[in-house]
This record gives sequence, C-alpha cells and structure tokens, in this order.
Amino acid sequence: MTSPADIPATTAPGPLVVRTTGVDLAGSSMLDLLPDPLTGQAPVTWLRRDEGLVGWGVAAVLRTSGTARFRDADKWWSEVSARAEVHDAVNEPGTGLVAFGSFGFADEPGSSVLVVPQVVVGRRGDRAWVTTVGADLPDLTPAPAPAAPVGVTFADGSLSGEHWMSVVADAVARINAGELEKVVLARSLIATATEPVDVRWPLRQLARDYSMCWTFNVDGLFGATPEMLVRRERGLVTSRVLAGTIRRTGDEERDAALAGTLARSSKDLEEHEYAVRSVADALEPHCSSMNVPEVPFVLHLPNVMHLATDVAGVVHDAATVSSLQLAEALHPSAAVGGTPTARAVELIAAIEGMDRGRYAGPVGWIDAAGDGEWGIALRSAEIEGSTVRLFAGCGIVADSDPESELAESQAKLVPVRDALSD
Repeated sequence: MTSPADIPATTAPGPLVVRTTGVDLAGSSMLDLLPDPLTGQAPVTWLRRDEGLVGWGVAAVLRTSGTARFRDADKWWSEVSARAEVHDAVNEPGTGLVAFGSFGFADEPGSSVLVVPQVVVGRRGDRAWVTTVGADLPDLTPAPAPAAPVGVTFADGSLSGEHWMSVVADAVARINAGELEKVVLARSLIATATEPVDVRWPLRQLARDYSMCWTFNVDGLFGATPEMLVRRERGLVTSRVLAGTIRRTGDEERDAALAGTLARSSKDLEEHEYAVRSVADALEPHCSSMNVPEVPFVLHLPNVMHLATDVAGVVHDAATVSSLQLAEALHPSAAVGGTPTARAVELIAAIEGMDRGRYAGPVGWIDAAGDGEWGIALRSAEIEGSTVRLFAGCGIVADSDPESELAESQAKLVPVRDALSD
C-alpha cells in the first residue's frame, strides 16, 4: 500500500469495487486498529467517543488547490461515486464508498486532498462495519501500540509571542478605525522530535483527553476539533458554532464562575453573534427551514470553555446539495475568518505572517449519497517526519487585549502540545 504523498496528484481509477459488511467490534478501540503509518499505509481518522470512521491504504486520491478546490473535489467525487460498483449490506451514513478530505484555508497558496481508503472501519452505536475497496477483508486485531515521541522540543513558529501581540494590536487599531468588525488571527508553534513521530500516539492522547471533540487525521493533518462546520444526514443539516473562549483553572467552583462570566461577556457575545450570523446566512439559501437559537450555551472542554450554538436546517434537495458543497458555502465562517469575511481574510493574508495551510479549513468525510461530516481543523497540527507544526487562533474584536489573546492562544495550543508528551 502507498501513502497519498507517494502517488500522483490525481488518480482516475476505473470503477471501484466496494463492499461493506457488518462486523463485531465489541471490546475493540477504533484507534487500536490503525496500522503504523511508517509502513506507508496512510491511516485516516474521524472519531468521537470511539464512534466514527478509521481507514488506511489508498484506492483513489485527488489533490487540488485554488478557488475551485471544493468544486474540483465535489465533481471528482461525483464521477468516482457514479462509476463505483457498491455492495452495501449495512446502509448507514458512512457505509459504502467513503472519502476523507482536508481543505486549505485560503484560496492561495495551499493544497487540499480527498482520498478514498482501501479499508474503512466504522462504528455507530451498536453497529459496526468494514468497507473494502478492491482489497481483501482486513485482519481487525489491534495493531502494535505506537511509541511515544522522543526528545520533543518546542520553538516559536512564524512569529514570536511578542511579535504576534503587535499584530493583534494592529488588528485592534484597524477594527476601531472602522475597517472591519472582527478578524481571527492565528499563530504557530514548531515541535521537533529526534525521531519520526507516529501520529497514532497524539491521536490516542487527544481521543482520551478530549472525548467531546472530533479526533481527526487526514494526510498528515491531525487534531481534536470541538467545532462541527456541517453535518448532512438524510436531509438534516447541522452546524456547531464556537466563538468566545475563556481558559479553565481546574477548580470547579472557580470554573463555574468563569462560565457565568463568559456567558455575560459583551466582547465574547459580540464575537459569537458574528459567527452564528455568518453560518445562518450561508446555510439559508440551501435550507427550507432553519432553527437558530437566540442564546448560546457554554461548552466545557478540559482546558477551555466556549460559547456554543447549534444551528440546524432541512436542506432543499438532498440529491443535489452534498455535504461538501455545504462545507464550501460555510467556509470560512466568522469563527475562523472574521466579519466582514472577505475583508477579514484579506487582512489575515496581509498581517498574520504565516501560511495556514489546511489549519482552520474543513476536514472530515463524505459518502456516495453526499452525506458526511465536516469539522473545522482547529486544535490541530501538521506532521512531517520528526517535525510537527501546531496552530491556534483567536477572534479579535474592538476591545481585544493583546496579552489576553496571547494567553488564549497558548491555552488552545495545550491539547496538541500535551498530546506529544510521553
């Protein structure tokens, strides 16, 4: 088996022969099934509370970039799905032919990928299945456990903390001058190990410590995102919006008080309102009815708390609007770009000082029916050999304080940073 990086940018396979059968995974952890990535089997992951999908091997792949990256991927996927010969004995969202994807944040530069694994194992409630694409049924016994990263050291990424605070101050000045209402600025941290890092190690740590999040890994981009950009399942569309953050202390009484402070914070409520409005406006043309709660709830994660809102709708025509098309319509939302979005994205490119790559872009999966789940690649990192590039971003509004935003970014780096530890 080969990895996506080892094969051409686009494969144009003949009809894929796809078989899905039910299996018994009682007592098995999904992540334990993943093979060692250093053997070239290209593991992929989309899990929450040990439910979801894992896979490995490459049956087909598309690499694309630029403004047409979503349309290119959707067209390619439609063609591959139409030609496939599918035998599906389970018939659940995520069975049959499935592709995993990860898309660049910006139109240029950057790359995006959609990959069809040779093997996909899925679990949903008490049902489990395995899908093969031109491959034999795999051995579903646990793989040998991954080794911990060795000799990890950390260094500033594109900008130092001091430099990044000056960028935040510049953004605040522009907001107060009326150029825009909000911009999301990100920073990076570089981790270097003395040996190649096995991505299964941080994936296990993230799945254990952040069980409320979706743990993902696609083509070297991994993380645990709390934010569902869009889920489409049999016509029902949902999107979880997160904007507004406060760091937890570990003291339950103190954290309860902080949650109340967050829920009343004018700065955070304003930031959250921008994000919810951008998602609702993007979904409305595709939905016949929508539910947009007026008041957010506080989502508690181990290291931070967020203001959160779940937006839901019913898609006009599920046969013509895929989950990937909905992801394109929603990206970038105010939660990862800003308001107005076009101006905010221009400012990010001008002052942020780094290429985000696929950070804060859509990541997830799609099946042949167009159903799928696409999260936002937050609390994430890109891994290449012994180097891991971590990312974190903060929403900047008129009364943002650079030191506070730096502290928030450091809190958001904690999940992946800790996941690289022994």
